[in-house]
Amino acid sequence: MPADPGPVNVGCVPARSALEAVTQSPRRFLRSSWPWRSFAYLLGSGVLAVPALGLYLLAHQVGGAAAYLALLAGAAVLALPLGMFEHARLRLIDRDLARRPAVVRARQPHAGWPPRLREPATWRTAALAGLLFATWWMDIGVLSAAVWTPLLLMSAPFQPGTDALTGLPLAFAGLVLLPLAAYPVTAWAGARATIVRAILAPREAEIIRSRARLVDAFEVERRRIERDLHDGAQQRLVSLTMNLGLALLDLPPRSAAAGQVRAAHEEAKMALAELRELIRGVHPQVLTDRGLPAAVAEAADRSPVPVTVDVALPGRLPEAVEIAAYYVVCESLANVAKHSGAARCSVLGHHRAETLVLEVRDDGRGGADPASGSGLAGLADRVAVVEGVMTLSSPPGGPTSVRVEIPCDVRA
Repeated sequence: MPADPGPVNVGCVPARSALEAVTQSPRRFLRSSWPWRSFAYLLGSGVLAVPALGLYLLAHQVGGAAAYLALLAGAAVLALPLGMFEHARLRLIDRDLARRPAVVRARQPHAGWPPRLREPATWRTAALAGLLFATWWMDIGVLSAAVWTPLLLMSAPFQPGTDALTGLPLAFAGLVLLPLAAYPVTAWAGARATIVRAILAPREAEIIRSRARLVDAFEVERRRIERDLHDGAQQRLVSLTMNLGLALLDLPPRSAAAGQVRAAHEEAKMALAELRELIRGVHPQVLTDRGLPAAVAEAADRSPVPVTVDVALPGRLPEAVEIAAYYVVCESLANVAKHSGAARCSVLGHHRAETLVLEVRDDGRGGADPASGSGLAGLADRVAVVEGVMTLSSPPGGPTSVRVEIPCDVRA
């Protein structure tokens, strides 16, 4: 009888970037959303054209050396907003958008600009904005050449002075060329995405691969420790507890020996409980057997702060994703209990658009800082290994929210 092949992905694996989509079969590619997503992405360069042309016009009006100063000042003012706009629209054509393996501070109005100016990501975004100012017209040119030309040919029969013998073949040629326009548009959009990713996240791919290898090695060693504890030390403690219990039954209840055996029996039971808790912390069996929702519910039951759990998933997720998400929840709940002073906490989770979204919220005092040793930065690194991003929102006075987004497929 053939061996069980194990969990399989539901359906075919979809393309995760515009360049991958172009390599699909023509029928699948033309029926997908990638041509439309790429068209919308390049069309968004029209938004960049407005400030760029405005700066050029301002420099022309000023003239002389002051024109260069006007261009630099305007570019400096618009750099970050335009860079953030490009980072946001890149999601249209790249579902594996590179993310920094660090905690992103969101919605914290008191953070101020000086800390942001010290971040390398700020300057990478500014460099990206400079590139956008110089190349927006290329996107419009590609759209014009790929889309406008077929539309112009299709309108030939309606042009004055064009007879049917000339107009109909031109219209037919335009009709044939219009679907083919999806290929250069998508290919150019994918090429742009590659350049943008290289600016936003230099060397990040190799860093993440290195971390992934370390995490894989850690997981193998952790499983070995779990197995040794479960099959070795735990079984011996169970046997010792049973033998002490049986010995206690054979001794006079009020004797000194019975008191000592009773104390040893209690100590053995406490050691067994602590060992089981340790094994659960190394890798909870419920996560392996029943998946992330059950494991999160069990972690919430152990929390001293009341926790509301609403994690609904359509199936099992890849093992690495489940482990990363579980430890995010556990560490977040531990931080809530130790530092937040919260009265209530909630864990929300769902899988949508091929992404696991998990959020831990509390009504505590806020002010969480990844640099304070709370383990948040390490959790962000763990999430980054599985190509996810962790967002922290914790303004002074609260509330605090830890949100994780990990791209993944649901398994049968």
